[in-house]
Amino acid sequence: MRLRLDLRERSLIQPNALGTLPRVDTPAQPPRERLRRRLLGPVATAAHRAVTALVAPLLRRPAAGGEGKVWIMLEHAYGMGGTIRTTLNLAGYLARSREVEIVSLRRTRERPFIELPEGVCVSALADTRGGVRRSVAQRLLSRLPSLLVHPYDYAYPRASLWTDVAFVRALRRMRGVLITTRPAFNLMAGRLAPPGLVTIGQEHMNFHAHRPPLAADVRRHYGRLRALTVLTEEDERDYGALLGGRVARIPNALPRMDGGVAALDSRVAVAAGRLTGQKGFDLLIAAWEAVARERPDWELRIFGGGPKRAELDAQIAAAGLGGSVRMMGATEALGAEMDAASLFVLSSRFEGFGLVIVEAMSKGLPVVSFDCPRGPSEIIDPGVNGELVPNGDVGALARSLIDMTGDRERLRRYGRAALAKAQEYELDAIGARWDALLAELEGR
Repeated sequence: MRLRLDLRERSLIQPNALGTLPRVDTPAQPPRERLRRRLLGPVATAAHRAVTALVAPLLRRPAAGGEGKVWIMLEHAYGMGGTIRTTLNLAGYLARSREVEIVSLRRTRERPFIELPEGVCVSALADTRGGVRRSVAQRLLSRLPSLLVHPYDYAYPRASLWTDVAFVRALRRMRGVLITTRPAFNLMAGRLAPPGLVTIGQEHMNFHAHRPPLAADVRRHYGRLRALTVLTEEDERDYGALLGGRVARIPNALPRMDGGVAALDSRVAVAAGRLTGQKGFDLLIAAWEAVARERPDWELRIFGGGPKRAELDAQIAAAGLGGSVRMMGATEALGAEMDAASLFVLSSRFEGFGLVIVEAMSKGLPVVSFDCPRGPSEIIDPGVNGELVPNGDVGALARSLIDMTGDRERLRRYGRAALAKAQEYELDAIGARWDALLAELEGR
């Protein structure tokens, strides 16, 4: 049986006996593991470290030729999420002048949720779509846990011994530049890439968000990467202390979005993201109870899919918010849905950057957000294009939402400033920073 090391989510937030909303402890790090994980996790980690050390010498054949091609490794190029959106965005930019191939750990869909950029090739280490023929070896190895993906990375449950074998095969044919997009892949690239293959790790989550065994290997092995890119000034400081001058801060670029600019004449607030504990939608729903009492004509729409859907539905029903909060599911037209709103809310317990804030601002939406680690405070200018409230303070979030929804002129003023802020994250501006980094590493 595969060892699963998923994040244990917090229970739903309920008002206290006085009917007030509590401030909620929202640590930057995930909570402690369950007993089974604490017992089996060290075993899996020891096996991972030993096998990686054994495999590394087998891949020491220098990579020659193929200069200029960029390989980008993703957990699921065919799925949805902020990392996928921004990675496809980057791939499309780089494909203007380079050959680009995305290597996806897995493929479960016939059609990608997010349109693949023109000129970008995509391959998958494991294709589990129905009707796809798989060899006996592939079927067997797919049932066994990965030994190369770190057991404390959240991609681990989706990896297998088969994806390990497929990754090693792919690595042998890579020439040029390999960009990896999560800690486990960064570690694999740093430790296994052959000489001559330029390795760039990306951190899409903040420095303190990794569980301790993974954080230990990050500190131990990230120095093997040629460079590491981070999204925020705080992570540049923290990782810079670890790696010195090989850290570059390059924020996520704004993806192309459908629709136009919001008119800000509706009574709709929107939130979007995976339905997980990290995104804090339970906190947002708890805060919206007070908003619904003060602003009964306003509606909250939450876009996204994920494992917490049933619990959030139950929370909405228990609070009697069925007519005020709508779970909208995942959408391929988030831009158009934002156009129909007048306010965006981010309730995350922690972030790596908060690309969805920039996306909302590009639609002219003011933003109310928890001041969570990390990202929102570097994007939102309080009193100018949005508001920041203390992290986890449900009551403060409710008060800010009530204030904002009651002041139409303030919404419009903030919305104009939000449009201007979003321009700082346009693709050409961010892409030029990637061009400069690649040129430096390739010695051009």
